[in-house]
Amino acid sequence: MDSFLRRMPELLVVAAALWAQWRLVFRLLDRAAVRRSRWAPHAIRWAGIAATAWLSLPFLYLHPWLRSRLAAIDWVEWLKGLCLVWSAAVLVAWLTTLQPGGRTFSPARRRFLRVAQGALVAAPAAAAGFGYATVRRDFRVQEIQVPIPGLPEDLDGVRIVQLSDLHRGPFLDGRDLDHVVAMANETRAHLAVVTGDLITLTDDLLEDCLQRLRALRAEAGVLGCFGNHEHTARCEARAQRLGARLGMRFLRGQAERLRFGGAVLNVAGVDYQRRSSGYLRGAEKLLEPDAVNILLSHNPDVFPAAARQGWHLTLAGHTHGGQITLGLFDQYLNPARIFTPFVYGLYRQEASALYVTSGVGCVGVPVRLGARPEVALIRLCAT
Repeated sequence: MDSFLRRMPELLVVAAALWAQWRLVFRLLDRAAVRRSRWAPHAIRWAGIAATAWLSLPFLYLHPWLRSRLAAIDWVEWLKGLCLVWSAAVLVAWLTTLQPGGRTFSPARRRFLRVAQGALVAAPAAAAGFGYATVRRDFRVQEIQVPIPGLPEDLDGVRIVQLSDLHRGPFLDGRDLDHVVAMANETRAHLAVVTGDLITLTDDLLEDCLQRLRALRAEAGVLGCFGNHEHTARCEARAQRLGARLGMRFLRGQAERLRFGGAVLNVAGVDYQRRSSGYLRGAEKLLEPDAVNILLSHNPDVFPAAARQGWHLTLAGHTHGGQITLGLFDQYLNPARIFTPFVYGLYRQEASALYVTSGVGCVGVPVRLGARPEVALIRLCAT
């Protein structure tokens, strides 16, 4: 119920936009009928059907079966980003043509609505330009303290630097990635982890990405897991081989025991977890009873299953922190909330914790608003 309430702002906006659009379509159809144009009614009708299908994409994503099959389509991310902005513009356009029955035409009202419509269209463009030019490259180090019950003294203060959702490509060039790696190295972390989505749609830049990640430095080495985009590009095996050759171990249903003094940190990784296949099947076999157990999973939705199995900490990405997050009163319009309750930050469930990073790169559109890209530095601490 809580996750449904968190999704209500997005769902209400989209529902209102659908209603407004159909009212506009019917009004235009009436006008076309008055003008007795043979082609106009058909053109407007098909335009309305196409636009409604466009606006219905977020609702399709609410169905798990459809979501699991559409999740890897990059252009859908673009449509989701445009959906709310375009819908609001349609709503104002409809209001501009509205003349309530019995009231005289008001030029002042018409001018006001046209100015409002222009401002509504221009404001998102200005905000997107700011998000493109400034925020998407405003990388920061975000430090998070994660209390773990019963943490051994030798693990108290251990630092883990996390990179995720790099999406090496047009939206993240080599120079930016080198800068991010340098920022990660400046943290002097004990362990470095990479939690998936090295690339976006194809693996053309996979080797380049791994070559640049080769510069990552940490006392206990570099470990990682793969995301949905590696799965879509079918390059997990290739990436694992290249990573091993360059000194990085990507864990695919595997675990690595790391000793710090007299304590053991057991780090395991899994491939991208789809809801349809069931979360973390068999992952409980990777747990070590005498160690602090950390799970690397690109998809944060595994957290309830991880908590039940007994993982002390899960590190995830995937959501980009929503990538575009807009404040509305005391709520936030965040596209990622449509798909998961674990959008960004630290979550707890009994003795288990989850950290979801906003990641580094962009997907769909090269814009970030309200979800700055980050290098996450996780510090383990005793309770």
